[in-house]
Amino acid sequence: MWRSILGATQAYRPQLRFCLRMTAAGLLAFAIARNLALPLHGLWAVLTAVVVTQASVGGSLRATIEYIVGTIGGAIYAAAVGVLVPHSTALAQAGVLTLAIAPLAFAAAINPIFRVAPFSAVLVLLIGGELGGSPVQSALTRVLEVALGGTVAVAVSMLVLPERAHSLGLEAAARVLKQMAEVLPRLVAGFSQGMSSAELSRLLGDLGRSVTAFQDLVAEAKRERILSLTPAFDPAPLSRTLLRIRHDFVILGRAAGEPLPPAIEGRLSRPLVAVSKGGGEFLLAASAALPQGSSPPPLEPMQTSFEDYENELGLLRKDGLTRGLSTAQVERLFAVGFAFEQLRQNFSDLCRWLREYAEGQDHKALS
Repeated sequence: MWRSILGATQAYRPQLRFCLRMTAAGLLAFAIARNLALPLHGLWAVLTAVVVTQASVGGSLRATIEYIVGTIGGAIYAAAVGVLVPHSTALAQAGVLTLAIAPLAFAAAINPIFRVAPFSAVLVLLIGGELGGSPVQSALTRVLEVALGGTVAVAVSMLVLPERAHSLGLEAAARVLKQMAEVLPRLVAGFSQGMSSAELSRLLGDLGRSVTAFQDLVAEAKRERILSLTPAFDPAPLSRTLLRIRHDFVILGRAAGEPLPPAIEGRLSRPLVAVSKGGGEFLLAASAALPQGSSPPPLEPMQTSFEDYENELGLLRKDGLTRGLSTAQVERLFAVGFAFEQLRQNFSDLCRWLREYAEGQDHKALS
């Protein structure tokens, strides 16, 4: 039983660390608010500390900046509306809320950094009035408590079991590579077996969401590098390479909806299987090498499989087997060749990035 508990703890280690950080941030903000005798037991400070605490330091920085900027904008605007427009009756209060919410909602639709502005405006106008303070006092209290909660959240994220977006990003990239290693053989198998549009949409949709999540972590790691909280090595080129590989998979998926004509499939089955096997093994080995900072897998087997496909396709054209194909079938063949050529280039870029990262890790270890 104890081993099972330890195993479950290890499996959910990042989630448990995040749980502890958020709890610590909320409790610390509450303790400070109580000592400062803030209204409502420091409600806004505690809520802010809980809301802006993210899985990484970079995420907490981003959330805190956006929350503070949106709060300042919403509080100042709501205070101005509350002072300039009398609202002693329920109808007048409804009019003031309309004047406060509508422009801020429009601003939030244009720029997501103002998403919290309408929320802040409502709190300033309604809760401030219930506490007996003026809109200006309510706005000032709101801004100060949000600044306090954001500061507590960032401090806790940096000091209590800190989690860097850089390391989380490398783990996410490794998962993306492993996912690509599983998707590529299934796409290539579509040229002999076909593939339903629902399955294709699911595979590429899941892969696209994984790549997007990694890009978000890359953006958070950039903020950490500004504060020298993470290594200077930039994962942005890796993010662009993974996005390009995903685009190559989309091209392959569109061509794999129907099986190739029997005569063509019989000639191309062997090089297609080689591409599937070589590309999948390369991606899987890259997934294992990335978190460890080790050297990338060799490119030669994968490059050879792409070359074999191109050579066989050239022989097909030379033998005249493509002349009886329809325009759509010919376009599919050319799309597959184009996707394979792009994959070969992008795999080379991936290998170069992994090599540079591994060399950077070696230099870091020596220093």
